[in-house]
Amino acid sequence: MMAEFLHILNQSLMITLFVFAMMLIIDYLNVLSRGGMSSMVGKGIWRQYLLSSFLGATPGCLGAFTNVSLYVRGLLSFGAIVGGMVATSGDEAFVMFALFPKTALILTVSLFFIGIFFAWVTDRIVPLLKIKPCEECRYAPLHIEDECKGRCFDISVWRSPSLGRVIFLIIILALIIVMGIGLIGPEVWNWQKKSIFTLLFIVGFIIATVPEHYLDEHIITHIIKKHVWRVFLWTFFALLFIHYGLSHWNLAEFVSSHLLWVLFISAFVGLIPESGPHLVFVTMFAGGLIPFSVLLTSSIVQDGHGMLPLLSYSIRDSISIKLFNLLFGLGLGVVLYIFGL
Repeated sequence: MMAEFLHILNQSLMITLFVFAMMLIIDYLNVLSRGGMSSMVGKGIWRQYLLSSFLGATPGCLGAFTNVSLYVRGLLSFGAIVGGMVATSGDEAFVMFALFPKTALILTVSLFFIGIFFAWVTDRIVPLLKIKPCEECRYAPLHIEDECKGRCFDISVWRSPSLGRVIFLIIILALIIVMGIGLIGPEVWNWQKKSIFTLLFIVGFIIATVPEHYLDEHIITHIIKKHVWRVFLWTFFALLFIHYGLSHWNLAEFVSSHLLWVLFISAFVGLIPESGPHLVFVTMFAGGLIPFSVLLTSSIVQDGHGMLPLLSYSIRDSISIKLFNLLFGLGLGVVLYIFGL
C-alpha cells in the first residue's frame, strides 16, 4: 500500500518537474521574442488562422493568452480566436508530452490543422447565425513591455543575489543530485531521466541569469503560484484515482461499457475554464482506458486557463466560443468514435 502510494507520488513529482521546466523555457522564449507575434498577423485572414492555431497548439496558456490579446485589439477574427481555442490544450499538453510523447506530438499537430479548419468554418457560419462579436472590447490596449529590459542574460544579479534565487538554485542542485543517485525519478538512465536532467540544467541557467523582475513576476508569481502546484495536485489525484479505480472499483469495465458517455462527459468537463480536470482523461488514455477519440474531444473543447482573460472583456463572446468548441469537439469525436479510433 505504502509502496504504491510512494510510486504515484514519485511519478507525480517527475511529471510536475517536466511541466515546470517546459513552462519556464517556453515563457523565457516568449519573452525573448516579445512583440514579434503581433507584427506577424497583418491583414490576411489565413495568416490569422495559421498564427492563432499555432499559438493555441503551443503547450501551456501563453499562446491562448496572446490570442486573446490579439482578438480584443481586433487583430483576429471571431473564427481565428475559435480556431486558436480549438488548438489549445493548456497545461495538460506538458503532461501529455511527459506521459506519451509520440501520441502527444500527433495530437498537437492534429489540433493545429483542426484549429485552422474550424477557424475557417466558423467565419463562414457566423454571418449566417447573425453572431456579432464584441465591439467595445476591440479597443482594449495590449501592453507589450520589455520584461527583460533589453537583456534576459544578466550576470550582474550575482553582485547581490536575492534569497529566492539562491534557494531556487539549491533546490535545482538538490534535485539533480537525488535523481542522479536514484532516490527519485526513474532508476535507469532512460530517455525520461536524461530529458529531465537536461531540462533541470537549462532551468538552472535561466534562474541564475534572468533579472530580478523576471524571477519574481514570471517564475514565482505566475508559473509556480498559479500553475505548478495545481498541476501537481491534479496529476497526483488523477493517478491515484486511476490506480485505485483499476484495483478496487473495476473502472476499466465501467469505462468500456459506457465509453460514449465518457466521451460526452469529457466534452462537458472541457467547458470548465480551468487547467486540471482534463488530466483525468489524460491519465485514463495513458492507462489504455479510453481511445484517442475521447482524448481529442476533451482537447478540442477545453483550453486550460486560456479563456479567463476574455471573460473580463466579453462574457457573451466567451460563451459563444466555448459553444463552438463544444459542437466541434463532440462532432469530430463522435465521428472518430464510430470509426473505432
